[in-house]
Order: sequence, then structure tokens, then C-alpha cells
Amino acid sequence: MPPTLASLVHHSALKLTVRAGEDRLDVPVRWAHVSELADPVPYMEGGELLLITALKLDAEDPEAMRRYVKRLVGAGVVGLGFAVGVNYEEIPKALLDAAEEERLPLLEVPRRTPFLAISKAVSAAIAADQYRAVTAGFAAQRELTKQTLSAGPEGLLGALAAQVDGWAALYDASGAVVATAPEWAGRRAARLTADVERLRERPAPASSVVGGPDNEDRVELHSLGTGRRPRAALAVGTAAALGTAERYAVHSAIALLTLTTERSRSLHAAEQRVGAAVLRMLLAGEPDHARAVAGDLYGGLLDAPFRMIVAESASGPAARALTQADGDPLGGIAEAVESAAARAGEAVLVVPEGERLVVLAADGGAAVAACDQYAAEREAGRAVSEQTAGDEDDLVVGLSAPVGPIAAAAAYKQAEQALSVARRRGRVLVEHEQLAAGSVLPLLADDAVKAFADGLLRALHEHDATGRGDLVASLRAWLSRHGQWDAAAADLGVHRHTLRYRMRRVEEILGRSLDDPDVRMELWLALKATSPE
Repeated sequence: MPPTLASLVHHSALKLTVRAGEDRLDVPVRWAHVSELADPVPYMEGGELLLITALKLDAEDPEAMRRYVKRLVGAGVVGLGFAVGVNYEEIPKALLDAAEEERLPLLEVPRRTPFLAISKAVSAAIAADQYRAVTAGFAAQRELTKQTLSAGPEGLLGALAAQVDGWAALYDASGAVVATAPEWAGRRAARLTADVERLRERPAPASSVVGGPDNEDRVELHSLGTGRRPRAALAVGTAAALGTAERYAVHSAIALLTLTTERSRSLHAAEQRVGAAVLRMLLAGEPDHARAVAGDLYGGLLDAPFRMIVAESASGPAARALTQADGDPLGGIAEAVESAAARAGEAVLVVPEGERLVVLAADGGAAVAACDQYAAEREAGRAVSEQTAGDEDDLVVGLSAPVGPIAAAAAYKQAEQALSVARRRGRVLVEHEQLAAGSVLPLLADDAVKAFADGLLRALHEHDATGRGDLVASLRAWLSRHGQWDAAAADLGVHRHTLRYRMRRVEEILGRSLDDPDVRMELWLALKATSPE
């Protein structure tokens, strides 16, 4: 419940005293506002508790106070808080009489209670009420999802009717009543078919509010469907307007019924959108929101360690691959992991993203094993047919390390890194753990890295080719000894002054300082890339 004047009066820290309007303290307070204007009405929206000290009011003039209070009541002000001990030691009788006459609650605010404390109390109560509504809304969403999965649309309608303390009905594309909850609402729902028909003529999503038959209740109608013309409709009847929690429940019901009433192709597309939303929330670092949206749709997948799989193919978009698995590598891997998960009773999340496919699967589960097996079979088939990583219908897959929901973004990056390495190495599948456990040196075999290294060292090689000094070998020895002159000179069999001269020549030719650690690192990697021994 939102804060009321009564709840503020009972707030032990505020010490408020009711001086007028005792019978109207149950009215909700939308905000607490301080204004010393003689006429604050233009700045009121209704529902406020107005706090004053009568700094600019002639509070002892009965006629002025009658006009003042009458304007406040007309503007929807629900209460007046008067601070005593500031401009007046007690509330003037003229203001008391005017408040009693207009039945406006008048609260006496002691000098030790600042207006800010009242504003904070109202704000905190409003925030708490909103939090309760949102929490109740998420709980309703979970319950609706559970009932939909276990009992279908009929179960969802029953749960929705209980959540809104009213009734609910589902209509098909023709406007006929499909199901109602409770059963006694069937006759009421049948009388609204004309309103449902009018709603169906509007592009989805559409909604309207109509008076119930014989003004029995208030009914909201919502279209269901993702196309231009709605495929179904939902009616929700209540005795009063919906609150925040009830609104969450209705919106959740609309989403769930849209999923269950669409044709199979549209339903599958809708499920993919839910999965994509869950994936986006996970990648955005919002696992709790992802769980709330997913509900029970993916079981305990989001609560246990999972693997992120990213697959790419040049044969076409992943969305098409999900419906055309034959001959398509993305469709094949999607079918493999989904079939394996279904047989094992596991939850799996498969999301098409343009030319790639993203999969969330339980670590150590059947889906990950199926992915490995599918990749191994394609690897073997590629070896037989002498395919390369650049073939037209090639498949590359990156597999992350096991992570929890909070690290989904890191897992996605790991899978992308593994996929990039798989593409460079001509492999079908690479696991990120393999990269983390190995060495960085094999990565230097990339053609782009070799080209960079050749360009960086070319001037030194050209210098050595003239027979004027062995700068490349000297640089390698000096770097391998971490810049220790005597040790590096001994390895080369030269005097350390000779080695110093050669390093100065390296700096002159390259135009770079060997005192810079980044320069030393780049030169060492370049030497490894061009001659790794």
C-alpha cells in the first residue's frame, strides 16, 4: 500500500498531531511538497501533503484562510502540515476552522521535526511500495510461467485470475471464447465478443478498456500476436483499476499467451527472441534479470556452470540454419546439441546471431559432448576430402571455459577468441582452456604477425647482408640475456664495448630506443616469429 496520512501520523519519529480532518486520514499521499506561496495551486498535481509555516499567509484572517483552504482542496491536496514554533506558536484558529469546514486533514508539525524528515518518510514509503509491487510482479511472472508450462493456457488463466483477484478469458482468432477462469466467468466473456472483434481490426499490439456487462466490472482487452492482424485476445476483468503488481502479471500473461497461441513457426521465432533477450541480459551483466525473464524456460541452466559455444559458417545466416539442418553446418550443430540435450533432459539455450550461432549448455553435459563429437566428425570428414578452413561451407567453433551466469560476458569473449584461433589454424573446434594451458608462441605463426615481424626487422637484415656486422644475432643475444652486457657479449664471443656499439646501431637503424620495454617486447616477438628456435 502507498503511504497515507494515517501512516505518517503513526510514524514515531515524526511526532505529528492531527488537528482537523481525522476521518480522512486513510487517503494515499503521492508526495510531500513545501511551499510558502500564497497560492501554490498552480504547482500542485493532486495527492500532495502540503507543508507550510505560513510565512506569507495571513493565517489569522478567517476569510483569507477559507479561500486558501478551498483552493487547496479543489487542487486535490490531501493534507496540510503546519509547522508550529516558527512563525506561529500554535496553529491559528482561522486556519483550523477553515480546515474543519472543508474536511481537509490538518497536521501539526512540531518545531523539532524538519519538513525534510516528512519528505524522506513519504519518499521511503513510496519506494518501499514500488519495490513490493515489482517483487510481487516478478513472483507473479514466475507463477504464470510455471502454470503455462505445466497446464497450458488454462493453467495460466487460472493463475492470472488469482493474481488480479478477478477473472480472465482467452479468445481465438475468430473471437470465440477458448477458455475462462474461473468457470463462472464464461457468460461474461461471451458477451464481449463484439468488443474483441473490434479490437482485432486494429494492428497488434492493441488494447482497450470496456465496462463489463451490466457494469459488473472493469474489463481490459489485449490483442495477442506478432503479425499485423492479431491471432487471439485476452480479457481481464477486475472490480477496480489494476495496480503495479497486477499490471506486471497481465503483461507477463500477454507475453506467455503470445508464445503459446502463435503458429509453430512463429512460436519458435518467439522462443528465439526470448532466448536472445536472456543472452543479452547475461552479456550485459544482469543475471538476475535474465533469470526473471527466462523463468522456468531453461530449468537450472542459468544457476549452474555452463559453457558458451560460438559457431560460424560461410554458408548462410544462423536463423535459416535452425530450420534447414541438412547440409548446413550451423543447422547440423544446432540439431546435434538440442537433440542431445532433449534426450538427456538438459536445458540448452540456442540463439542465432546473423552468420553465427551462440549456445549456452551445461558444463559436462550431453549438449557439450554432442558439440565436440559433431566437430570431430566434421574434422575427420574435412581431412578425408582435403577441405581447408576457407572452404565455402566451412564450420568453425569456439568453446569457452566453464563459467557461472555472472561471467557470461567473459565466456562469450573466450569463445570468440577460441573461434578466431580455430579459423587461423584450420580447425573445426578449439577450446579456450587449450589456449590458456598452452604457449603464446604458436599464435605467432599467423601470417599477419609474420608480415609485421619481417617489416620490423627488414632494415637489420639488410644491414647484416652487407657484411658490416651481425646486428640481428647481437640483438637476439642481448634480449635473451635481459640486457646484461657481459653475459650477452660472452655468448657472442665479442667484447662488451663491441656489443654496445652494435645496439646503438640497432637503435639508429630502427629509430627506436631499446630502453622502451614495449620496443624490446615487440623486437623479441618479431625475432621469435621469424626464427622461433
